[in-house]
Amino acid sequence: MANKKSICFVATVEFAVSAFLISHLEELSKNYDLTVIVNIKNPNFLTKKNLDVKLIDINFTRKINIFSDVISFIQLTYLFLTKKYDAVHSITPKAGLLAMGASLLTFTPVRVHCFTGQVWSTKSGLSRLFLMLIDKVIGILSTHNIVDSNSQYNFLVKANVLNKNKSLVFGNGSVSGVDLLKFKPNKKVKASLRNELKIPQSSFVFIFLGRLNSDKGVYDLIHSFISADLKSSYLLLVGPDEENISSKFKDYQPNIIFHGLTLLPQNFLAASDVLCLPSYREGFGNVVIEAAAVGVPSIVSNIYGLSDSIVRDKTGLVHEPHDIEEISRLMKTLFNNRKLVIDLGNAAKKRAISDFDSKILVKHLKDFYKHNLA
Repeated sequence: MANKKSICFVATVEFAVSAFLISHLEELSKNYDLTVIVNIKNPNFLTKKNLDVKLIDINFTRKINIFSDVISFIQLTYLFLTKKYDAVHSITPKAGLLAMGASLLTFTPVRVHCFTGQVWSTKSGLSRLFLMLIDKVIGILSTHNIVDSNSQYNFLVKANVLNKNKSLVFGNGSVSGVDLLKFKPNKKVKASLRNELKIPQSSFVFIFLGRLNSDKGVYDLIHSFISADLKSSYLLLVGPDEENISSKFKDYQPNIIFHGLTLLPQNFLAASDVLCLPSYREGFGNVVIEAAAVGVPSIVSNIYGLSDSIVRDKTGLVHEPHDIEEISRLMKTLFNNRKLVIDLGNAAKKRAISDFDSKILVKHLKDFYKHNLA
């Protein structure tokens, strides 16, 4: 243990660790002394994973809070100074700014931030400039920037946010890829979950899986589904309702189902026919390749990030952001052409297996640290 190099991962929320880092932590813990710093709400959130990882709690806030952020920065600086990690690896913007600043101040030799999308890409004015500046500062403070899609990489380099000489994309993109043992077709789960949700087995199910908010295009999707007026079809919205959207569409139950957060996203994808992600901004859109692994094609917006997770007209269909009429038309197209759904789903599954197996992404990060911590 004493001879192991040490890596400290920093994230603001447990979800970022659970969603993006588990497979990496499992593999890296074989060769490195790992620590995860996060705002811990559930002390046992990693217990079932049986990981050899130290957990440290810092009360990060998601939104900007000067007093709280200064306290968090001081705590990080003290930890980095006393623990003397060989590398600090951050994910999410708040964690990136604080961790990269503190690790530079304490002379941590390897400072890595992972870019998974830009909040500022949909904003304008001073808000856009300020948030953009934060990403630029993170890119300057770090020694390496990992970007989770090629189109996002090109966007950030072109915007002069990142230096291409210290930025890279692993493989075809994605932070963690897809766990193919977890995400796969399952007819028994499909039948069972549909019974639980009171969805007839023969019905056609569109699914949205993620945080329910306006930036994800959830309002556009709901209005498109209502406009399409497809009999015997359902829209399943799975994820935390951040803007109380469900209260605005009570009249459209039971065909529009709000489920809330799930710890078993693979089951909901297995119970569905088509994934819809009409988002206005994404770094990559991992849920698209998770659906693909289950054999479920996608309807997505034509934005950077998502353009890497889908092959247009081969693994899914694409529309312009905000275009409710076009989303509705594409929903009708797939509802009325089940063979096309199967063909797109099969092609999506084949691509997910060949290009986005989580083992591929884990190997990339393992090789990265093997080289940079040699």
